[in-house]
Formats: sequence, structure tokens, C-alpha cells
Amino acid sequence: MDGALYGDLSVIGMRGCESFTEQVNNYLREWRNASENGFIIVPECKRFGTGEAKCILHDSMRGHDAYIIADMYNYGVKYRMYGEEYPMSPDDHFQDLKRIINAIAGKACRISVIMPMLYEARQDKRHMRESLDCAIALQELVNMGVSNIVTFDVHNLGVQNAIPLSGFDSVQPTYQMIKALVRTIPDIKLDSEHLMMISPDEGGMQRCMYYSSVLQLDLGMFYKRRDYTVVVNGKNPIVAHEYLGKSVKDKDVIIVDDIISSGESMLDVAYQLKTKGAKRIFIFASFGLFCEGLDKMDQAYADGYINKIFTTNLIYRTPELLSREWYSEVNMCKYVALLIDTLNRNQTTSHLLNPAERIQNLLNKIKE
Repeated sequence: MDGALYGDLSVIGMRGCESFTEQVNNYLREWRNASENGFIIVPECKRFGTGEAKCILHDSMRGHDAYIIADMYNYGVKYRMYGEEYPMSPDDHFQDLKRIINAIAGKACRISVIMPMLYEARQDKRHMRESLDCAIALQELVNMGVSNIVTFDVHNLGVQNAIPLSGFDSVQPTYQMIKALVRTIPDIKLDSEHLMMISPDEGGMQRCMYYSSVLQLDLGMFYKRRDYTVVVNGKNPIVAHEYLGKSVKDKDVIIVDDIISSGESMLDVAYQLKTKGAKRIFIFASFGLFCEGLDKMDQAYADGYINKIFTTNLIYRTPELLSREWYSEVNMCKYVALLIDTLNRNQTTSHLLNPAERIQNLLNKIKE
């Protein structure tokens, strides 16, 4: 790739992102014929006995174009407080992110944050006297000197209105998902006679419409009927899923969503599709949280309600999840490296944000 560099490239991986950052660094080293160490800057976030912390950078950042890779949802990282060990919460990670920016101390020529699953993205709207955490977090980062924020499959794209004069990109892993599906399920037929796209709710329709458009597939949707008189765990419980769309009988289906949290809603959709005659059921989700464990997914797989779940490696995945037969990982390291390389050269990322051409090339290869 050609183009003048915006500044000396530095890639900072926060705690829990070491393996992902190393893979990104390997691509950048290969493309730029860099030294063995490449572009990684290792921050040292120390904890005191009280749980308080500080960040130390042992490398000068003056004139650097810095990219901080931040997984806010990595509970596999732990710290000690008053002699006890605790998993890091999203709030803990966010504080460490601000500490790293603080340690840079304005010396870098530009700071970009790559935060795959946006911090507090599900607290994006105000319905009553409640906080707007995502908007405040974005404004905090910008006020501290962050120029660009790159995230993936953001829950509500409207959150970028909180920082209208700063860079904000929400990237979709569409191409990587399709590519992983084709590699993992060699006999999949990507045509409307054999395959359908399904949105599990009305909020995910735009995401599914893109898949159905580029693949030229029929689209179905489930409508979530909720009980708005009751609040359970901060949300109104789903009473029923109502299906809208063509028949799924004897067809493979792909359910597309941004997040698998507990997985209950997704499994209910899969169960209904199976009772309507669906053949195989595949699930695409950018982020697999599995907040209530894997037992329900194990049972659904054993009962034949799901065949494969695809999620990205953008956030933490437990060793238990990686060992499951029904799970398939979608590696996004090369894509993130491409984004960093392009931004560092101060070039447009439009061709990376819209993967339609690459998807079409993939489909042509499959036909050949």
C-alpha cells in the first residue's frame, strides 16, 4: 500500500487484547517489512491494593499516530483488591482506557480508539429519568483528545450524534461472516431456493436487509411482543415471537443479530423456525457474550434446533466456548489491520466499510 504516513504508527493493546493485537501487528509487519517488534506499544496498568490504578507508558509517543485496541467486555482479565481477585468489568476497562490516553499526555499527533463492542452501547436512549452512558462516554474520549472511534455493528448508530464533529465508524463483519460460513459449511447453497435470512426482531432488519440484498435471498422477520407492564433485569420481558415472511420449510436459514447475551431470545426464534420446517439453522452474531453460560446452547444443539453459531473474535471468548462443536470463530484481525494501515496512511476507508464488491467476488469464486 502506498501513501504518506500521518505519523509513526503505534498499536496499543489493552489488557485482554494481547493475542488479537499481536495478530494485527503481524499483518502490519508483513505489509510494511517492519522489524521483529513491529508497532506494538505495551502499556503497564498497575493496581494498588485498594483497586485504584495508574498507567505507565515506557515508550515515547511524541508525533505518533496511536491506535488503542480496547475490549471493554473481557471478564477473563482479573485484578486484586483488598486481597480478593475480581474480573474486570466494562467500567474497569473504560477507566484503564482513559488512563492510557492520559499517559500519552497529548504528545501523540493523533489517537484513535478501536473498540469493537462499544462501551454502554445498549444504554443509548432516554425513556425516563435515566443516564445516557454511551453518549457521555464518547464525549469523554473526544474531550481527552481521541480523534477517531472505530466500532463494530453498533447497537444504535444514532449514538454518533453525541460527537458530530469527530470520527466515528461502525463496521459490519458481513463479508467475514459469509466467508466463514462457506468455509465451515462446504455444502451451503447461497441461493433463494435453498437459503433464507431471518431477523430475530424489527430492530435488526437493516442488518438482515443488507445480507439478503447482496446475496439476493428472501428475508423473514420475527416481531417481539413484550409485556410493557413488567420490568425484569432492566427490560420488558418478551411474551411471544411472531413470524412475518415466506415459508422456511425445507430451507436452511441464517439468523442475524448483533449480540447474543443470554441467548434465550435467539433460541426461541430457532425453535419456532424448526417447528415451521426449517432444515438447518445457522446464527450470525458479531458478539457472543453468553452471559448465562453455554448449557442452553449445548441443549439446543443436542436437540437439533441449531447447527452452528458464528461470532467474531473481536471480544473475549472463553476456552469452553472455543471447544464447543456448534461454535465457529470469525477472525477479524486482518480486517482491523487493514483499517489501521489505511487510516495511518490518511486514506479513505470507504472500500473497507462497504464490502459489497468483495462479497460479489466471493460469490463468483463459489460459482466457478
